[in-house]
Amino acid sequence: MAKPCLAYFSVAFLLLVVFTLSSAQTPDSSIYDSFLSCLTQRTNSSTQLSNIVFAQTNPSFPTVLQNYIRNARFNTSQTRKPLLIVTPLRESHVQGAVICAKSVKVQLKIRSGGHDYEGISYISDEPFIILDLFNLRAITVDIKNEVAVVQAGATLGEVYYRIWEKSKVHGFPAGVCPTVGVGGHFSGGGYGNMMRKYGLSVDNVIDAEIVDVEGNVLDRKSMGEDLFWAIRGGGGGSFGVILSFTIKLVPVPETVTVFRVEKTLETNVTATDLVVQWQQVAPNTDDRLFLRLLLQPVSSKVVKGTKTVRASVVALFLGGADEVVSILEKEFPLLGLKKENCTEVSWIDSVLWWNDDESLKNGDKPETLLDRNLNSAGFLKRKSDYVVKAISRDGLEWIFKRMIELGKTGFVFNPYGGKMGEIASDATPFPHRKGNLFKIQYSVNWDDPSTGAAQNFTNQAKRLYSYMTPFVSSNPRRAFLNYRDLDIGVNNFGENSFQEGQVYGSKYFNQNLKRLVNIKTKVDPENFFRNEQSVPVLMSRA
Repeated sequence: MAKPCLAYFSVAFLLLVVFTLSSAQTPDSSIYDSFLSCLTQRTNSSTQLSNIVFAQTNPSFPTVLQNYIRNARFNTSQTRKPLLIVTPLRESHVQGAVICAKSVKVQLKIRSGGHDYEGISYISDEPFIILDLFNLRAITVDIKNEVAVVQAGATLGEVYYRIWEKSKVHGFPAGVCPTVGVGGHFSGGGYGNMMRKYGLSVDNVIDAEIVDVEGNVLDRKSMGEDLFWAIRGGGGGSFGVILSFTIKLVPVPETVTVFRVEKTLETNVTATDLVVQWQQVAPNTDDRLFLRLLLQPVSSKVVKGTKTVRASVVALFLGGADEVVSILEKEFPLLGLKKENCTEVSWIDSVLWWNDDESLKNGDKPETLLDRNLNSAGFLKRKSDYVVKAISRDGLEWIFKRMIELGKTGFVFNPYGGKMGEIASDATPFPHRKGNLFKIQYSVNWDDPSTGAAQNFTNQAKRLYSYMTPFVSSNPRRAFLNYRDLDIGVNNFGENSFQEGQVYGSKYFNQNLKRLVNIKTKVDPENFFRNEQSVPVLMSRA
């Protein structure tokens, strides 16, 4: 059984769920009645609509809500719950939900997988309705034309599996966590371990369907190139409800190679040496090779009671083991890669391995990718940065000391280069292209459900982020939209809404923010589609 991507399920979380269920807020029955009446009038459906609209009094409400909560920090008794959850079965239900949420004047939150790190698809400070797309998961694969149509509620694991069913030499460049939902992942950019060869997910999207603020279903032709540009990296929940994406499949070899190599500060080749050389190699090597670097404070095996830093290089190479060993013997000798460190597998098995590198030993099959791991949230905090100039040895040693002092927060370094340096920064809203060596994810997980633990570990991540200021991009300090981080700014939708939106928007979108704002103002001038970090309108009347 594969491990959940974000964190491990815990007994403490089970206790927290029980407490949450017993503390549910009293629903507003008039909202439910008004919404359901509106939805009935708006949809020509034989479906009993009460089966897809869940009020807080519905016995299934807690399960439907919690199934796609992926961060347990936002599943406490104090967390505001939605007034309703709508789980559409067809596009007319989505159209009706948009119109009817507007008619009852309630905010609509859109959820496709729940992996947004700050929970903005299922929490809010104002009354809200969740439009949960998990039933819209159809995937149609056309190998002859090398395309697939993927509904927004499908997971990445389901996409990979359905491609594999039809072809053993096709894949798609997207994330390594199979339970992530397509809607949010693609609309935020879509980052994965084939991006140096094929770019981001959005670089391989050729069409889409969206429900706009008037309830119309639009495709690329009818929405126009501006809106089509905006939804390929401008973020979910700002412009409408994505129904589906049409994606261009990419070729993959029959055999690919994966490996993990670890070093610590205490080995002959230290973590510091390794990172110095990794910065030289990872963004510049063969574009078929993705060398992710994980840095984590761990207990020392040499000096009891102390900590050190462990560096792990986790890799995918679109080719055989002999070739990648030969490449890295020349370019990355400090890694010391040997053929026995490598595992040659099919592309689909590499997907399983990246999700859990014990999966193949455990005999996991591709069908594992269809497991959505429902109701499996753990506690976590994530942040992001971009590095444009290699960090010096002295800088790294100083950073490692700070990591050890903090105790738990680690780094994930994701290299750029290859295709990412060839695509223009304004080709899509995602601007972080040429000139970036690598992206940093700050990562910390914990099991303790107490408020004190959450505060402690989130503060650790914030402090490490603060320490990194001299080493990362500036003016603006950049951030990755799909690693949502409310610390960098939120929108309160008051008279300063546009200015607030510029604060976080400039970090996520850089020079592309202006065009996004103009498109947003044109297609949704009343700012109906909004969340804590949505694209602002020029003159918000929300």
